[in-house]
Amino acid sequence: MNIIVDAFGGDNAPLEVLKGSAQAVSEFGIKVTLVGNTDLVRKCAEKNNISLENIELLHASEVFDIHAEPVSLIKEHKNCSMAVGMQALSDGKGDAFVSAGSSGALVVGSTFIVKRIKGIKRIAFAPVMPTSKKPFLLLDGGANNDCRPEMLQQFAIMGSAYMEKVMGFKNPRVKLLNVGAEETKGRELELETYKLLENSPINFCGNVEARELPIGNADVVVTDGFTGNVTLKLYEGMGSFMKEQLKDNIFSGAGKLAALLVIKRIKGITTKMDYKATGGALLLGASKPVIKAHGSSDARAFFNAIRQARDCVKGNMIEAIADTVFDLQKG
Repeated sequence: MNIIVDAFGGDNAPLEVLKGSAQAVSEFGIKVTLVGNTDLVRKCAEKNNISLENIELLHASEVFDIHAEPVSLIKEHKNCSMAVGMQALSDGKGDAFVSAGSSGALVVGSTFIVKRIKGIKRIAFAPVMPTSKKPFLLLDGGANNDCRPEMLQQFAIMGSAYMEKVMGFKNPRVKLLNVGAEETKGRELELETYKLLENSPINFCGNVEARELPIGNADVVVTDGFTGNVTLKLYEGMGSFMKEQLKDNIFSGAGKLAALLVIKRIKGITTKMDYKATGGALLLGASKPVIKAHGSSDARAFFNAIRQARDCVKGNMIEAIADTVFDLQKG
């Protein structure tokens, strides 16, 4: 198995990408292809004593600027590390792609370079979100602001396949994010989507309100990209808020002694909210696995993003989505 990694995507490239990739190669027994300026990658590896064993280098002369227009990836910046890596994936030179670069450019590249699974209308961002129990998959997390009911139906099918084939959830519970639990609640989008999901080959369990998400009452949560991105950002903000509150109220003054007694439980809470342990957000709908790592990813985050990509390949997730969509279209 060969995972292609954008060596110059993210704030901490290429050093943290190199460190995470070397660890993944060592622990997983896979190959990694790092894409970017090969001279700079070699110099960085040599300077930091990082082995390049089982790591191939693929040269790309540019780095995609995160402030550039996403569509420019396929024309003006086709020689950047992200575009070259995705083209290599499309050409069959690897099994999955990981990048911490521009989210918008990754959507464009997944759509027009890697291309979508036959029958899939839109690619969706699918971050794994923590709860008090097991994590859930949120999609769309921001790739498509405006959605139609049939798009949300496909998101549900793709999310269900991911949670079953990669995360190991049996018969994952799929719910539709809404303003109420009743099937009569919501906009026309939610009302029509509800009907489609009732007749889809998934374990659809009705609507879910946002306040129920942290409790873990769903395994896959489906919504449009605008609502999903607002939900994702609020979730991230509350995670930061909770960390600050713990720091200010427990780890200061007289609370320091009490903190020593509960430090393990506190670490367990903060670990659940740590994106580095998850890896990244999958771009569901692409014909091969594409993982968007967080822009500030360190070596641990890149290591877990590569693990996530490996699990997608091992679980035959793409095939499961394609087969389900094909059967749905036939029916």
